[in-house]
Amino acid sequence: MKKITWGILGVITIASLSYLILRNFSPIITDRDETTLASDVVTNPLNAIKHEPKILYGMVVDSMVVIEDKIKRNQNLSEILNAYNVSFQKIHTLAKKAKSVFDVRKVVPNRKYTLICYPDSLNTAKTMVYEPNPTEYVIFNLEDSITVEKVEKEVITVERELAGTIQMSLAVSMDELGASPQLTNNFVDVFAWQIDFFRLQKGDKFKIVYEEKQVEGETIGIGQIKGVYFQHYGHDYYAYYYDQGNGIDYFDEEGNSLRKALLKYPLDFTRISSRYSGRRYHPVQKRYKAHRGTDFAAARGTPIRAVGDGIILEARYSKYNGNYVKLKHNATFTTQYLHMSKIASGIRSGTRVRQGQTIGYVGSTGLATGNHLCYRFWKNGVQIDALKVQLPPSEPIQEINFEDFNQVMKYMKKQLDEMPYPIPVETLLAKNDSENKLG
Repeated sequence: MKKITWGILGVITIASLSYLILRNFSPIITDRDETTLASDVVTNPLNAIKHEPKILYGMVVDSMVVIEDKIKRNQNLSEILNAYNVSFQKIHTLAKKAKSVFDVRKVVPNRKYTLICYPDSLNTAKTMVYEPNPTEYVIFNLEDSITVEKVEKEVITVERELAGTIQMSLAVSMDELGASPQLTNNFVDVFAWQIDFFRLQKGDKFKIVYEEKQVEGETIGIGQIKGVYFQHYGHDYYAYYYDQGNGIDYFDEEGNSLRKALLKYPLDFTRISSRYSGRRYHPVQKRYKAHRGTDFAAARGTPIRAVGDGIILEARYSKYNGNYVKLKHNATFTTQYLHMSKIASGIRSGTRVRQGQTIGYVGSTGLATGNHLCYRFWKNGVQIDALKVQLPPSEPIQEINFEDFNQVMKYMKKQLDEMPYPIPVETLLAKNDSENKLG
């Protein structure tokens, strides 16, 4: 009896020790852990991760095949679409429906297009999107109900600042700062009557506040120049943009217009290859003679603009002048533009043109050795140097607008004055050398 009792107690003792060991060394599962484990097995649909659908040109393309490419030389829409299982009959219908929206014959090489295709063995095209320019795209819907739609992208205007010091030329300095040629040309136009940009000196300084147009983060162009500062030969020049209801104009601090009745240059900013002179050696005739014009060197095909509103007196070809246009602006001023590669469409005797309108293109017709524009200027019937003519300014700030202009001007002047110049590369290099020597 005693042996049996001790045996039972031994079994109970061993069982108790085993329980304690297992409890201390086995993972403990709480109610919370049981819930977690259960959720691993059964997923609550309300807590499932929701993936955002992929949107392209306003269309969901998650389950579609997207093909992006560029128009190749001599390629047309028919060739592209037929390769993606679109019938010629459907393409013909598409071309007819597109006429009032976009002429499909005018697709341009190197412009982007996107095909949205079904994921079948033939990659059958459902939609084609063509981008004729940075601000628009055309959607060709190729399903049973064929439609064509032109969509404008959102254009964002961003204010930018630019400051620099001229070392070689304005064009080179601005290019080194990453400015576009368009911004350089617009800048020159602002001060065209105050500063001779062909006679700048090293050390002249400039600051510009301007608008930049962007689409999807990419720069597509320049908007208005809002304010400019230029330091030339120790003199300070300011220009402030203000619209009195008559369009773009720039004024000084007193509200006087910086724009004249005529533009100073008939081309976007270029270089002068020969100035007005009473005695110049003619490169073709090989003799000295008077040169009653200013020659602007420029690439063939560069647009030539009318320097002011006026009526075309002549637009034709002659042996010495080549293709040329003569323009009467008013009772006082007349201008002439020689050696054009061609005269612009619609420009003929009696035609009225506006300031800045393209009237022809740079060439070398007539008595000329290379591509350039010979620009001639008459005042009261007498030929004079176009770059030295004094013209009256356009309308100043009206009294009713002066208080508003004054506030705009003061705000912009403060912004220009506080704008820092970039540190020259030589200064940075010298500073680094100095620090290295001290180190």
